[in-house]
Parts: sequence; structure tokens; C-alpha cells
Amino acid sequence: MARPSRNVLATAPLGRAVAALLAVTAAALLSGGASASPGRPDPHGVGADQGALPPWPAPADASAAVAAAGLEMLSAEGTVQHTHTHLDVLVDGKPVTVPASIGIDEPRRRISPVHTHDTSGVIHVESPRPAVFTLGQFMAEWRVPLSANRIGGLHAGGGRHLTAYVNGRKTPGNPGAIVLRAHDEIALVFTRDADTGPVPETYDWPQGL
Repeated sequence: MARPSRNVLATAPLGRAVAALLAVTAAALLSGGASASPGRPDPHGVGADQGALPPWPAPADASAAVAAAGLEMLSAEGTVQHTHTHLDVLVDGKPVTVPASIGIDEPRRRISPVHTHDTSGVIHVESPRPAVFTLGQFMAEWRVPLSANRIGGLHAGGGRHLTAYVNGRKTPGNPGAIVLRAHDEIALVFTRDADTGPVPETYDWPQGL
């Protein structure tokens, strides 16, 4: 079938409307309905890959995950800002492992200023310059969706709740906004109304951390 001439669409109001509608539809299909610009950090720290039930492994492509979090990859750990925060994730009273090597791209020998070395739940901040880093950025590096009512594929509602605690105190709002501060104990607790398990208030820090 012959393509309509450009002049026909330019002179016919209906043609212009149809063309515009087709263009918008095509753009939406190609983008998957996303509105964020590529390369921009997710302000809520919501990952894109692991919308499933735990456990959640470390991403296969750490560099891509770090870029999605809006952070840079370094050739070595920074030394200007060096702090450690501990993260516990509890689902129905059971701990979820925080994987090792989040934010570390071993094949490329690159590392994010926010990363884990092991499965202890200790989040290392080792930056070449002073900055504010958040739990949302770390969760985006982990590629685990996080919001006020969601973690991974677990959604609040129907008697289930997601509650964030810092040093044993409830923190309202989006937990992704929690700032990673030195020696804070952060707990993300997904539970039912009837569950009243203990919430970690502190972490037994090893010497040197």
C-alpha cells in the first residue's frame, strides 16, 4: 500500500490528528510506558528487576544497577567519606540475606561508593567526596523495589504492613529516603498485624568498622 503523501497529512486536520495519535502510541509502546529519562536515578530508589519474593540475589550486572541508582563506579574505594550502616530485612519474622558484592563489578574491577563486601548486612559507604547517600540508592543498586508499601514483590495491604525502623524507632514515609549514617541500624520489617516479633535496635559492630 502506498504511504500517504506528507502534503495530505499537512493539509487535512483529521490526518494530522491521526498522525499525532499514532506517534504517541508508538512512543509509548517503545518506552514501555516509562516516563523517566534514561540514566536518571529513581528518586524513590525503586529497582526494576527483582519484583519477586525473597531471597533477592545481587544483580548480575552491578555497573548497570549502580547507574540506575544514579551513582558512579570508581576504580578504587573512596577514602574521604568512610562510614558503615547495618541493614536487616525481616519478612514474617525471618531474616532475608543482604547479598555480598552489591555495587561491586568484579569482572570490570569497578566499585560503587555504596556497596557490600559480605552477607553481614553491613553497607559500606566509601566515597572520594562528601555526599549524602540513602537507603533508596542502595536498594536500587540491589534492584529490589522499595516504597512505603512495597519491598520486592511483597505489597502491603490485606493485613500486611511494611515498616522501617532506624535504631529501633519507626520511621514514617518512604524508607528509601533514610540516610545511611555511621553505625545506624536500619530494619525493614514486612509482617502481618498479629506478628509482634522483636525489631533489631543495634548491631554488634566488629572492631575496625
